[in-house]
Amino acid sequence: MKKQCTFILFIFITGLCMAQDPTVKGLKDEAAKTIKKDPADTIHKTWKLGGLFNLNINQGTLSNWSAGGDKFSFSLNAYLNVFAYYKKDKHSWDNNLDLAYGIVNTTSLGSRKASDRIDLLSKYGYAIAPKWNVATLFNLRTQFTNGYSYSKTTAGADTSNIISKTFAPANVLLSLGLDYKPNDNFSVFISPLTERWVIVGDSAIAPLYGVLPGKKAKNELGAFVTVNYTAKLGANFVYKSRLDLFSNYKQKPQNIDIYWTNALTAKLTRYINFSFNLDMIYDDDTKNINPAKGPAPQWLQLMGIGFAYNFNKK
Repeated sequence: MKKQCTFILFIFITGLCMAQDPTVKGLKDEAAKTIKKDPADTIHKTWKLGGLFNLNINQGTLSNWSAGGDKFSFSLNAYLNVFAYYKKDKHSWDNNLDLAYGIVNTTSLGSRKASDRIDLLSKYGYAIAPKWNVATLFNLRTQFTNGYSYSKTTAGADTSNIISKTFAPANVLLSLGLDYKPNDNFSVFISPLTERWVIVGDSAIAPLYGVLPGKKAKNELGAFVTVNYTAKLGANFVYKSRLDLFSNYKQKPQNIDIYWTNALTAKLTRYINFSFNLDMIYDDDTKNINPAKGPAPQWLQLMGIGFAYNFNKK
């Protein structure tokens, strides 16, 4: 009898457990749905990564066109910006890389470079007060391919002269100063102590950039200021600007070198953007294409509609 009771009790307990198992599982699933992480418990990310890629392409063909023009024209402009920003406690490290390249090809002129830029900027800062950092800055600015100046001979024939090459010139800047950054959209870096090198691998074109004949580089010590500004204009427009100013203590400090970039982008669709770029460079040591005119501002303007892709990771 005891064995029978024990057996019956065992069957009853087993059945009860089996019946409770789906109930327990359901309670666990429901709890998992309702439990949410407290925002106060989240760990703030120390890195912010992202970038933008733009590609503008234009092409045209004429055949028996009475108004005249080139039979064929093609232009391509590509732009890539990637950034990596680090922020933790009093430490910050901003890294930004701009790459741009463009070509224009026509039947009458052949292929010519429209834009060419490599610009790497890295800035480390240590907070000493709200909105103020002691900072050090590194900047490399150069280009991908050879550049030419174009003119005509007395007989009317087209001629070209090489005036720049791959990584020639390369402008390298190392600076120590104070960085004022009230928010993520605006910053001013001020340095009374900046070292700049102008490196030209080909001594034949080195004098065009103020490098002494027979030399391939020159060194400058001076003061440096860079201002960065970003503004969101409405829902779809973004304006970015950067202004660099450098004064050489060693030679003509009153003649300030200027590097100024402006970019306006408008989002038309998810993958189509309108872009307008305007760059200006003034360097008192850089020879003008027309030597008789002396140093002069250099302007570059690009405008187009094309493919755009943002890969921001917040």
